[in-house]
Amino acid sequence: MKDVAQRAGVSPKTVSNVINGVVFVRDETRERVLAALTELDYVPNLSARGLRNGRSGVIALALPDLATAYSAETAAAFVELAHERGWGVQIEQTGAEPHREAELISRARAHLVDGLVLNPVRLAESAIVTGGQLPPVVLIGEVQQDLVDSVSVDSVAAARDMTAALIARGHRRILALGTVRADFDTASARSRTEGYRQALAAAGLPHDPVLEVGVPWTPGDAAAAMRAHLARHGAPDAIFAFTDSMALGALSELWRAGLAVPADVAVAGFDDVVEGRFASPPLSTVSFDRRAFAATALELLERRILDRDAPRERRVVPHALAFRASTGD
Repeated sequence: MKDVAQRAGVSPKTVSNVINGVVFVRDETRERVLAALTELDYVPNLSARGLRNGRSGVIALALPDLATAYSAETAAAFVELAHERGWGVQIEQTGAEPHREAELISRARAHLVDGLVLNPVRLAESAIVTGGQLPPVVLIGEVQQDLVDSVSVDSVAAARDMTAALIARGHRRILALGTVRADFDTASARSRTEGYRQALAAAGLPHDPVLEVGVPWTPGDAAAAMRAHLARHGAPDAIFAFTDSMALGALSELWRAGLAVPADVAVAGFDDVVEGRFASPPLSTVSFDRRAFAATALELLERRILDRDAPRERRVVPHALAFRASTGD
């Protein structure tokens, strides 16, 4: 470290600050230190550092299903922004199984990771409720709680806004794809179903259970559900899928049935994943800044790592409606 400091023209303490990523260092100074680290092929001894400060320099990010486009884009944002803070990221898939969350909490207690970003699907089954004393944790997603810090998009408002926008475009029979059902009852499905119903009520439109299609949130399940719905009830005026992945499944089934989008059926999704922008036609969707979402969660996690007694915070990242050709825009 002294060699690096001499090469960069700074103190060993400044080198330590750059490596640890906790204390602010000016960009120009940081760049000189990073260049010296590279030139000297310096590799920090993370084990020794962990023994000194009780930290590993690694955090964990746990998402329910890593196979989805949303999870891939979310994980990419977290990894890039965490690296800017000098953190490594351990990515896990919980599969909506609380025991996997409990394992991660146990690792954090053992200082194998410094903190956790969790995305539980149901609060009652989450390890944050049953796991006893918690390490630094930030929750992302729609689960509402006051146990730990959290970051979310207001899915009730977002679903209400998108449904209202479809109504304003003249659609009356709007099918909600991904609503709550007995074997699929998640916080996200509940909040988006609530927003959808609020928009119908505000417009004076009747609630029709036939137009609420509960289905696991995958493209294949969405396509199968749409196939069954079209066979039994015909085409709705519009489809609001609660994820872009489900919207893509619906688009494929509408094409298979010979229905034109948006001439016969308008389609909108939620999440604004990259694939939706290149769908045929490009997909209208609820959008939010994924990097801002990740940055907010990491900011809260760093604050919690440094101060376990800091007041709990719940932050909401703004959403916007992105209209494209699938709704005739």
